[in-house]
Amino acid sequence: MAKIGIMIEGQEGLNWERWRNICRDTDTLGFESLRRSDHLISLMGAPERDCIECWISLALAAEWTKRIEFGPMVSPMTFRHPAILARMAAAVDVLSGGRVILGVGAGWNENEHREFGIPFLTQKERFDLLEAGIPTIRETWNKSNPKPVRNPIPLLMGGKGQKRTLPMVAREAAEWNVARLDAAMYAEGRAILELSCREIGRDPRSIRHSVMASYIIGRNKSELRERAAQVSEIVRDLNGMSPDEVIEDRRPWWFVGTPDEIAEKMRHFAGLGVDLFMLQHFLLDDSDALQLLASEVIPAVA
Repeated sequence: MAKIGIMIEGQEGLNWERWRNICRDTDTLGFESLRRSDHLISLMGAPERDCIECWISLALAAEWTKRIEFGPMVSPMTFRHPAILARMAAAVDVLSGGRVILGVGAGWNENEHREFGIPFLTQKERFDLLEAGIPTIRETWNKSNPKPVRNPIPLLMGGKGQKRTLPMVAREAAEWNVARLDAAMYAEGRAILELSCREIGRDPRSIRHSVMASYIIGRNKSELRERAAQVSEIVRDLNGMSPDEVIEDRRPWWFVGTPDEIAEKMRHFAGLGVDLFMLQHFLLDDSDALQLLASEVIPAVA
């Protein structure tokens, strides 16, 4: 049994009206989780695109939704002091009645750090910040009033590093996310994560496994081509491709096809151990695609 969530790349044109509509749709259509990136500027070379602030949008999500889990995927520790991040997460968790999942990371995009004057440390220094920040976050929750509804708030962590990342996930995370639809990569990371869990006496089954991947869905070939054309205008790597070229180029790494085709591919990965599919939803005004996922794909993989 697998579940489906929606991942929004907030730096690629998200505005308040779009976010309100996405919150409404994902909450009422039955998706498991709603996540959004925590970036400051487009990562696709389009700095003119809207990018609303992540944690303010999450506070609004607490009001604009009633049942769905939501959170950042992920907040870089370079952007926010861990105690301040913990306070914000606790406030939003209380506001939502305990529906926040807190994604934390070390930070990776050098350009946005440089553009906004945020120090971009070495990789080791950034991972040191992350590793030291997690205990600070939990200590802050214990000192805070009001405390989070779920104390501690479950942590989401991504990555596949064998020496440091996966052992940290085993110690700290409630969910491990793989940011690529790659069966071999997932299997290798899963084996190391399970070994890391056993070394510290943790049940590996206590960690939810999620995969983040983009999708293009269509009831038929014509609809699939139409969405492929729209996606190619947003995703820089696809600029200049024909719709058919986009479909064939992305098919190995995204969920591309009819609802039945997408569900079949999800069931394959669920059989490998994936619990949750976080689908990058690039077409921010395309409510119909969300409705199609909800009505035909969610029941097929549940």
